[in-house]
Amino acid sequence: MVKKNSNKSGSNTIAQNKRARHEYFIENDLETGLELQGWEVKAMRAGKANITESYVFFRNGEAFISGVTITPLEKTSTHIVANPTRIRKLLMKRREIENWMSKVDRDGYTVVALSLYWKHSWAKLKIGLAKGKKLHDKRDSVKDRDWQRDKARIMKHSSR
Repeated sequence: MVKKNSNKSGSNTIAQNKRARHEYFIENDLETGLELQGWEVKAMRAGKANITESYVFFRNGEAFISGVTITPLEKTSTHIVANPTRIRKLLMKRREIENWMSKVDRDGYTVVALSLYWKHSWAKLKIGLAKGKKLHDKRDSVKDRDWQRDKARIMKHSSR
């Protein structure tokens, strides 16, 4: 039986957007690829990426992400002018783009970045089709999360 090689450095996650789950109801999610330059890959290997202020938009039948900040490393990006917040192209199938584009245009959804991670040697971005939450929805989410935590604590202490 062949063993799977586990990543020795820990998790494959580069960056997460925790605020997206607080601000939006995530209806659907999708794994996409990113079109990156070499210095960006090296900086992401060092964990120098941030996706909290990012958003996805569609133009001419293609998907792009803006607001992703990848801070360049000093030693790897000396020969080029690195733009840490440039617009990057997302690698999606044409049907996926058309489907998501129609939901954004017709139904009022927003596409947000949820997490950036490594899958084998490829950088992947998980995006989500989202609807905005109202203030009372956010309060309900916090209340439910607190209740689940308290319930787990009660169950842990009652089993003793």
